[in-house]
Amino acid sequence: MQIKFMNRMKKQLLIVLTLIIGCLSVVAQTEQVAKADFFVSTQGSDSWSGKLEAPNANKTDGPFATLEHARIAVRKLKKNNSKDILVLIREGVYRLKKTVVFSLEDSGENESTITYAAYPNETPVFSAGKEINKWKKVEGGLLGLPQVAKGNVWEANVSDKFYTLYDEEGMLPRARSKKHNSLKGSTSNKLLFSKGELKEWSNVEDVEIFVRPTREWIVNMLPLVSVDEKKGIARTGINATYGMQKKGYWVENVLEELDTPGEWVLNTKEKKIYLWPRNKSMVVAPQLLELIRVEGKINFDGPTDIPVRNLHFRGLTFKHGERYSLTKDDAGLQHDWDMLDKNNAMVRFRGSENCVIEKCHFLYGGSGAIRVDLYGKNNKISNNHIEHLGGGGILLCGYGPGTKDVNKNNLVFNNNIHHVGEIYWQSPGIFLWNSGDNRVANNLIHDTNYCGLIVSGCVIRFFKHAKKREQYRAIRWHEIGDLPKNPSVDEVRPYWHSKNNMIENNEIHHVMNKLGDGNGIYIRASGSGNVIRRNYIHHLVAETGKQSGIRTDGGQMDVLITENIIYKCRSQGMTLKLNNRFENNIIADVIPPGGVYLKIVEGPMNGASNKHNIFYSSLFSDPRFITQPKPGKGLVGEDSRGRVAATMKDVDSDFNIYFCKADNSVADKILELLQKEDGADVNSLSTDPLFIDPENGDFRFKPNSPAIKMGMIPIDISKIGLLEVK
Repeated sequence: MQIKFMNRMKKQLLIVLTLIIGCLSVVAQTEQVAKADFFVSTQGSDSWSGKLEAPNANKTDGPFATLEHARIAVRKLKKNNSKDILVLIREGVYRLKKTVVFSLEDSGENESTITYAAYPNETPVFSAGKEINKWKKVEGGLLGLPQVAKGNVWEANVSDKFYTLYDEEGMLPRARSKKHNSLKGSTSNKLLFSKGELKEWSNVEDVEIFVRPTREWIVNMLPLVSVDEKKGIARTGINATYGMQKKGYWVENVLEELDTPGEWVLNTKEKKIYLWPRNKSMVVAPQLLELIRVEGKINFDGPTDIPVRNLHFRGLTFKHGERYSLTKDDAGLQHDWDMLDKNNAMVRFRGSENCVIEKCHFLYGGSGAIRVDLYGKNNKISNNHIEHLGGGGILLCGYGPGTKDVNKNNLVFNNNIHHVGEIYWQSPGIFLWNSGDNRVANNLIHDTNYCGLIVSGCVIRFFKHAKKREQYRAIRWHEIGDLPKNPSVDEVRPYWHSKNNMIENNEIHHVMNKLGDGNGIYIRASGSGNVIRRNYIHHLVAETGKQSGIRTDGGQMDVLITENIIYKCRSQGMTLKLNNRFENNIIADVIPPGGVYLKIVEGPMNGASNKHNIFYSSLFSDPRFITQPKPGKGLVGEDSRGRVAATMKDVDSDFNIYFCKADNSVADKILELLQKEDGADVNSLSTDPLFIDPENGDFRFKPNSPAIKMGMIPIDISKIGLLEVK
């Protein structure tokens, strides 16, 4: 009886608390509306006052119709008012025909902020999509159209050129061929093909090839400029990142490949679009790459910029941005994973300080979501939802290697990022390039085709490389001057600005779904002081090329990697190079092929550590806990890039636990070898660490765990990943 009474009281108390919270929320929303200076509505007019009241008889009061006009009104208001200014935007779809640019005039004065936010409990949507209408069914024959598509294709007249198309379900797939194998002798702009794969199309300038060059980590979308069917030679208008050999290519935007519902083809010569609809919803084509740009005064070649300050965007939705294309003037970041100072994100900060993007939704776009370019300090990107994009999620991209170091101290927090890189597979969830002193925390990244999170600068060899798009063009040679023919790490280190970043509490899973030679978290040529702490990287399970949960790559030094959990990742758990420290981490159930838990690759490793880590196998009977180059394999001596062989003898390796549930003699043997051959792991154990429920990903320690006795710090997974948004 007493128990029933207590349960009833608990339920009543919960109801009361819910009502109180609801009332407080209503009060807060009412206060927010009361504080607003201007309103925007799809039912408004730019000839009105911008106030919330319905229009009076003189048509003077009522909300504005456009974001642009609200911006003008804010400029006028702030001239005589230094307080915080708030613009609330009502429910509806706002179709943008041109990028809305916020400049120095739009900064909040002193410490005051200017905020453009969603009206409470409403969802304003900014779309760059233009509706395509007056569709008619294709009757009769259409040269090249597959038999299966006949009777299913509709056409419309269009005047614009575009690379993506959308209906209510999202991005529509452009007609694409099956994968073809490029022939030996292909170069970065010349493709040798087999008979019948390409044709001398009359609108060849509309045709593109989606190509995987010779490396595992990149794809390119390239326009064709000519096709010679007799010689089997096609030429592209833009170079691929590497030679177009080995990995194959696909043909896009030709009628011969329009054979599946949802596919479409654009012919700019005929000014027509052809579509096999997959539903009956509206179809829109994008008109813009950037929907919103915050543009400071940028002195690109000089030392000083003036940023836009204190500008906030909250609760807005952005859709239907265009896919970017490579140009001949582009300067690539590492491996062309993105481009320097490129207009390829729906919201772009280019010269910004103390600006905020929070609780916004980015979806159905051909490029990226958010960029913070060049000068970008103390900005906050938090609680956003980013999904189904052709490019990356969030990019912090400073100036190229040189003395100008002004992209720093930003916060990337609690963002949900998934299904990005759907066109450009190499696009990661979060990318920091020449950007330092940032905190990247509590983000959830999943379902990407390459890395989850990348931190990088400029690889050493590109300081002496041929003048290619990748990295070399981004270097600020007028600041650096002459370097030795073969510069050392110490000689280029002053120009690596992705230093002192705190990468913590992020959850990353199901990345590396299509490309190879990548990782959950990747760091290279980034400068010193980076910390990768308390991240949960799991289920990198796609059968792609080699990968790791975490990887420090060539030239990277002085990183602390600690309190991370790497679980069920294919090929390799941790790849360790040079003097980086790997301490107090858990690696469990690395998946073959490879199945390597800790891979020692490149030295010298003086100062490197492997301490207080747990290497745990519950699934496989022969885990490769530790691998390192041996005589006759891997690096021996020094190679052409100046890399030297690694050895565990140079690593401070001790107080680790090795355990194989199926056959722990494997752990006994690896520990014996480490102690005997390398003089390492003197105090390490081959024993069960006694996790609570490792088969279900619970790596907390039982009270009698030997890990606790060895001084290992428990990893609290409850603090990792997305936090509740209030």
